[in-house]
Formats: sequence, C-alpha cells, structure tokens
Amino acid sequence: MNTLIKNVRIFDGTGAPSYDGAVLVSGNRIAKVLRADDDADLPDADQVIDGEGKTLMPGLVDAHTHLTWGSSIEKIYHQFILSEDEYNVAARRNARVLLDHGFTSLYSAGALTDGLEPALHDEIDSGKTVGPRLIPSTIERSPEGEEGVDTGGVFHGRGPDAMREFVQHCKDTGVESIKLVVSGEDALKPDTAMDILYTEEEIQAAGEAAKDAGLWIAAHTYSPKAIRMAIDAGARALYHCSFADDETVDYMAKHKDSIFYSPGTGVSVAALEANPPPHVDMTHMKASAAARMEAEKTLVPKLKEAGVRICIGGDYGFPFNPHGTNARDILHYVEYFGFTPTEALKAATMNGGELMGLETGQVKEGYLADLLLVDGDPTQNPAVLLDANNLAMIMLDGDLHKAPSELVTA
Repeated sequence: MNTLIKNVRIFDGTGAPSYDGAVLVSGNRIAKVLRADDDADLPDADQVIDGEGKTLMPGLVDAHTHLTWGSSIEKIYHQFILSEDEYNVAARRNARVLLDHGFTSLYSAGALTDGLEPALHDEIDSGKTVGPRLIPSTIERSPEGEEGVDTGGVFHGRGPDAMREFVQHCKDTGVESIKLVVSGEDALKPDTAMDILYTEEEIQAAGEAAKDAGLWIAAHTYSPKAIRMAIDAGARALYHCSFADDETVDYMAKHKDSIFYSPGTGVSVAALEANPPPHVDMTHMKASAAARMEAEKTLVPKLKEAGVRICIGGDYGFPFNPHGTNARDILHYVEYFGFTPTEALKAATMNGGELMGLETGQVKEGYLADLLLVDGDPTQNPAVLLDANNLAMIMLDGDLHKAPSELVTA
C-alpha cells in the first residue's frame, strides 16, 4: 500500500524551517520526501491525502511515561495504587489515549506492577491492543524501605548480586529498559532529594549486568553525585537532574552522545497549578515542584546550550496531571526554558526518536511512517497540539490510526 500525502507544510523534526511539499509512504516507511520547489512530478499512489496546507510532522515521543499511573483525561483515579486488573485496564486505556493525542512512541520510566508492560508491548506489536511504540519497563527499583513501590522478590535486597538478579529478571520477562531510583524524592519524603539510595558498587553492578543483557537504564536522579553515578553506570535516560551544579553540567555534556535528558516539567507545573480538596495535602509536592522549577529554569537552558539531547515527558498520570495532556511539555519548554517552538518540537520528535533507538521522530526518507497531519502550525503555535481535534491524521507504522476520510481519494 502506497499513500501520498500532498499539499502539506512539512516540519521534519530536526528544527529546520518548515517547507511546502509532499510525502510518499510505502508500507511502513517514508519512501520519498518531495519539496514543492523541486518542481518534481508527484508519484502515483494507492491512496492520496490532500493535506490542504496543513502541517505534516513526525509523531510525538514521550520519554518519561508511566502507563500504570492511571489517570487520563478519560478517567481520573483518586487513588494511586490499583488492583492488578485495574492496572491492566488503565495502562491499555492510557496507551490508546496517548496515541489519540499524537504520541506514536513511548519510553517507559517504570511501572507499578511487574510484567505488565512487556505483555502490553507484545499486544501492541501484534495488533491485539491499540497503542504507540513502547520501550517496556518494570517496577521502579528502589532499595527496600526507600522511595518507590514495595517490589518484593528479587527486587529487594542490597548488594551487587541483588542488582544482577534484578537485571536478569528484567531480561527474562521482556523488559527493555530498567528504572533505577538513585535519588530520594522530596515530593514523597521532604528533604531527601539529595540522598543517594544505592552504593556505587550496586549501581556499577546494575550497569555491567544491563550492558551484558542488552538492556537500557533509566535513572531517577536529582543530586550531582546521583547523576554522575548513573552516567558512569551507562544510564541512557536521566530524569529530573534538577540540582546539578556546573561541574555536573559539564560532565553531562561530556557524555552527550550517550545520554538523553528529560526534566519532568509537566508534573512540576501541574502540581503548582493544582487546587486539591482540603483532605488532600499537596504541601510537600508543591514545595518540591517549586524548588525544581526554580533550579531547572537555569539548568535546562545550560544543558541545551551544551548539546545534551533534551526530550519531553513529565510524569503524567496523576489526577492533576492526566495522560492526554502530555503535549503541554512542549509549551512549558517555550515558556519556562526559553526554547523556540521548533526547538521544543525537536525535543518532542527527533530527540525522542533517537532515545527510542528507532528510525522515527523525523520526516525523512527511509524512516518509519509515524506521522501527524495537524490543522494549524505548531512551529508558530505549539498549543494546537493540545487539542486532539486538531490532529486531522495520525499514522503509525504506515497505518492510519486516525484517517482524514474527507481528504482521502482512491
């Protein structure tokens, strides 16, 4: 099946200026990208979509996804811990909601139950379940008695051998990225963000085992020491990093070709905006969010200037920060960090695609056909991406998840 998408304004994901043109999709790949000023004849295709001047761009990538954090714009949970059955229902709903809102790839930052995400990944790949591409994870690993969920079994225990057992378990169950909580979390336990939850020997053992198993590591890190430990262990995705000093910024820049950074801005902004009922105490969460945002307003621009690849993804899934609002991160990067709209869109597309380790996130010949047709120009007004009604077409792997029926001709 060949699909020609013509008469569109193309934002290719790289941050370069948009241009008028057309794209030919063959199977699940982008076969040709044509510029209008090339004056080339448009190729024949099985179906033609006339974009009518709309913006064609890569699908969005959330680099810090928690599908088992249940709340979405379709259903709010006022409790965080759910039954096993409800985790399964919520995760599958959230995957579909994110695809409905233009997210064609998700990099998991950990789950609240073991084994769910690898199974969901397989169901999506087989077509049994609707959802984006997924790098699956498992329960976020914290030492026993520290932040995180009671993980039980091989997840508990201290020492390098326990870390190796955890990595092997992840490999055996189909996990592709393990999540290590290296720093404490002020939002849960005040004044713990600078705490280090693991020994260097434990983190190194996890890093060596993950490398041997062919797995990636995503790390929850706030302090300079935690960031350095995660990088030295080979972590691919670094989250938060809010209190990095200048020396740590330099260290991250030194490793910019091997790491990706996602500050988690969405949850911070949403926590500060939240107006909870009297019986819900968000005092610690709001104080932590304010401190993080103040630090990140300086940190994130420094890392961008240093060439560190910054992605979007903001701990969505709380009642005050539900799945389906994830594209707010793009606006946050413009408002709080001084990104241009195209720089923020690059973080949401090209950089995210590179994190996924897949040929996605760009409108480029040979790349996977994960594409959005947007009614509006996100490079001028990224807010158009917040409304799913502005997504005239959502294409994943060459298939039309949302077809612009009025624009398709045989």
